[in-house]
Amino acid sequence: MLKNACPDNYCSQHLPFGGPDGELGASLRYLSQRYSMPYPELKGLLTDIGTEELSHLEMVGSIVHQLTRNLSEDQIKGTPFAQYFVDHTTGVYPQFASGTPWTAATMQVKGDVIADLTEDLAAEQKARVTYDNILRLSDDPDVNKVIKFLREREVVHFQRFGETNQSR
Repeated sequence: MLKNACPDNYCSQHLPFGGPDGELGASLRYLSQRYSMPYPELKGLLTDIGTEELSHLEMVGSIVHQLTRNLSEDQIKGTPFAQYFVDHTTGVYPQFASGTPWTAATMQVKGDVIADLTEDLAAEQKARVTYDNILRLSDDPDVNKVIKFLREREVVHFQRFGETNQSR
């Protein structure tokens, strides 16, 4: 379980399901950017990474569900999770750590190769930092194993975007 995060704070807020640097935004960003990408190899890369980010979304959603599904009323009452519970029960809902619902306004799609790839590089680094922060809060070895895997994939995505940016 996350230290001081579940249910004292919202598990769904601390894991990058729908936050500004979360997996939902990443997948939609890359899958949207691919339409205006003029280079087939970069279009393929955006499709591949966007699809992988969807699998990350599923992994994070599964963790949130597993951490919250069996909470009792006593574990929920009097905690910040109670506010979340009123609106969503223990459903997995895409929102920021602040409680703000996810919005497409947090992602960018410009239709310009350099602008989009630069955005993608930054997005992968922000996701990596988010995973680093989660690892600072988590004392659950099972959660940490998944988070470390996801963090490693963000580093690989950054490298792949960097390689394509260098070749342009």
